[in-house]
Amino acid sequence: MANLAASTNRAGYNVFSVDFFGDLDLRKVCVESLSIAEQVQGKVFPRFSDKYDPKTLVSLAEELASKRQIDGILLSSGLEDFPVLLTELAEQAPIIGNTPENINRVRDRFTFFQELKRLGVRFPVTEFASDLVDAKMKAREIGYPVVMKPSVGFGGVGIRVVESKNEFEDAFKEVSRHSERILIQELILGEHTSSSVISTKHESKALTVNQQILGSSELGQLEPFGYCGNVVPLSTPDSINNFKSVAENVVSHFGLVGSNGVDFVISEDKPFVIEVNPRFQGTLECVERVLGINLVEAHINACIDGLIPNILEVKCFCTRLILYAPFRCIVPDLRGLEYVRDIPLAKIILEEGEPVCSVISEDKSRETPLSKAFLMAGEVKGKLVKA
Repeated sequence: MANLAASTNRAGYNVFSVDFFGDLDLRKVCVESLSIAEQVQGKVFPRFSDKYDPKTLVSLAEELASKRQIDGILLSSGLEDFPVLLTELAEQAPIIGNTPENINRVRDRFTFFQELKRLGVRFPVTEFASDLVDAKMKAREIGYPVVMKPSVGFGGVGIRVVESKNEFEDAFKEVSRHSERILIQELILGEHTSSSVISTKHESKALTVNQQILGSSELGQLEPFGYCGNVVPLSTPDSINNFKSVAENVVSHFGLVGSNGVDFVISEDKPFVIEVNPRFQGTLECVERVLGINLVEAHINACIDGLIPNILEVKCFCTRLILYAPFRCIVPDLRGLEYVRDIPLAKIILEEGEPVCSVISEDKSRETPLSKAFLMAGEVKGKLVKA
């Protein structure tokens, strides 16, 4: 969230925000910022899974709009699976980007995969189940191993690989805690990637294809598919233009505008589309650094004026990693570390597995910023004190 607010501020706009965490660098660039949870020195910050409520997020936006002149709304993650709430949010000010209806078209998984099939786009064999008996039958039809995931959610939370029927019931219990409807998918082995796409009503342009970093225990992530960051761009194979064209085709087909992300798995040099994120992505700052653009400005120009930015060349490689608390800890003062983003208040207490901060690194070579970012995350981890 802080990277989106900072980019909006650099584009020349007054920024108002609502979010969950209320980090220091977010508040620094905002005229006013409201958060679901409050950071208090010496107090335990609540777990995201316990406290996050999309209805509360919209209520905070309504509170902000009641006392401030809001000209437009930019979406980060958190509301894309709640079309009714997005419609309520749009009553406060225009959403600059996709309409709630278009967002729902790509986030309603049944509709989404049916449309991909019509397009001839590769995706994992996918079935839907609402109870254990139905889920077992669908898994047997697809064939083990399968991926089981909730039908709503973000950040890779609640996704499990089930190797055999003996593991199925335990996995079903875990996944069904996150949503009533469950997806059972074919397991595609390969590299997890994403594409950052900018689009108008008439044209889509994939800006970058990126490596995703998921489920890193070194970064304290407890979820096996939990989002841990990106390397932008992906080390470019010969078929990179094919990956870009798939992302552009998907975004154009669904009529999406502005900045959108397409996630896929590359297996044997073939892209299998996993999902679309019809809003700003966690790669935002990295894409800006790599291409030398302001992505918020590009998003607004695409949505309002129908303009696509001219991209000349990739200037560098950039890595963003998210560090999660390796144990229940007291957070130090991180404001003096220039590579740290999403900075929490010093001396708050975080539970194991909760996000501490992000770190960012860039270099002319691909491997250097990735290794440096892990070293930076390790430096921050070394400053954490057990609570």
